[in-house]
Amino acid sequence: MEKKEPIILVADDEETICFLLKKLLTKNGYHVFTVKNGEETLEKVKELQPDLLIMDLIMPGLDGMQVLQKLQEIGSKTETIMMTAHATIRNAVEAIKQGAYDYITKPFELDQILLLVEKALACRRLTQENSYLRLNNHSGISGLIGQGEKMQELYQFINQVAPTDAKVLILGESGTGKELVAKAIHFSSNRNSCPFVKVNCAALPENLLESELFGYEKGAFTGAVNRKLGRFELAHKGTIFLDEIGEISLATQVKLLRVLQEQEFERVGGTNTIKVDVRVIAATNKDLEKEVAEGRFREDLYYRLNVVSVFLPPLRERKEDIPLLVEHFLAKLNKTMNKEVKEIVPEAWSLLKKYHWPGNVRELENALERAVVLTNGSLLHCNVLPQAVCRQQSAKISESKPTSLREAEKQLIIQTLEETEGNRTKTAKILGISLRTLQYKLKEYQQECSSI
Repeated sequence: MEKKEPIILVADDEETICFLLKKLLTKNGYHVFTVKNGEETLEKVKELQPDLLIMDLIMPGLDGMQVLQKLQEIGSKTETIMMTAHATIRNAVEAIKQGAYDYITKPFELDQILLLVEKALACRRLTQENSYLRLNNHSGISGLIGQGEKMQELYQFINQVAPTDAKVLILGESGTGKELVAKAIHFSSNRNSCPFVKVNCAALPENLLESELFGYEKGAFTGAVNRKLGRFELAHKGTIFLDEIGEISLATQVKLLRVLQEQEFERVGGTNTIKVDVRVIAATNKDLEKEVAEGRFREDLYYRLNVVSVFLPPLRERKEDIPLLVEHFLAKLNKTMNKEVKEIVPEAWSLLKKYHWPGNVRELENALERAVVLTNGSLLHCNVLPQAVCRQQSAKISESKPTSLREAEKQLIIQTLEETEGNRTKTAKILGISLRTLQYKLKEYQQECSSI
């Protein structure tokens, strides 16, 4: 069945508890079903595949622990909250070790169960997203593409730091793949089954960034009609990726420093201190040492973040990886756009390899996306590449300013031969002439072009 809202299954032999929870959760936008024993719970989980199961530990027939074990045996992905009396808290803790999300003791406050439900469902969403990312990371380490020396050094770095909980600062120009490296570290770590939460610090205004990071309580400010969990809280037991960390204000830096030092914070408008266990990975394209020297970034925060750092090389410094990147992006674009672009003409290949790519891998992907959209058939030509990529060709031709039509013809033939690495068949095809004509021209130019 199609899920338009989260499905919650409540399992308890006390009708009063089932009635109360169904009324409360339905009022808050959840689709709720109830059952009275362990056997019915198993049947309903298989039928509904609910997002969350709220289950009493003590029930007739199969108890909560037995149901939890059977759910694990069938590979159920449903999050579970156990309800228990004070006398059986030890059993509830054991249930958590067996895979339950959390437990709550009876009697409980309504706000308490609502908060726990919200956190469990948020964890489920993030876990599903992370599972999708793992399944779709087929190339290199977590989607990183490249086999050159600089990329091999990067892979070695990831394998070395991933098993630790050390904070990592990723440096590099925009478009070099800083987020991919952060994901690679997370998914190669022992936290990989827990959430990976991204925060783009540059995309959020200062007045919203704090509430995004730490959450807020109902009524904390105008428009705060419900409690909201912050990104740090959602990343509990997992990793938080603070992208563009150099963009945050000094005021927010102070509050972030406390979280890094103490692993605790309060929601905006709240008084309860929340403890978290989160690994922090940050990234920036700014020179943070310069930002510190000029008073725009706190020195103590910089040293907290910069436990281990890595610099991602720009694409112009690892051009040997361009063929692999192009192959990867073409396969991806062909699939998403239902195209069959299988080959790139040599002249276009030459342009792709020689361009300096100021926007790095992101610019290369965008250029290929444009090219695939405009290509009809299986062969990608120069005319579908962006002007910036093609402009270098016209600039090169105009540098020597040929003095005659014959000189221009000779210069074009020599240039095309260079770009095809001396392949005369490909050169003739690009120039639109027969191989015999090309050979005749080369023989004619033999005295002048002795280097050919």
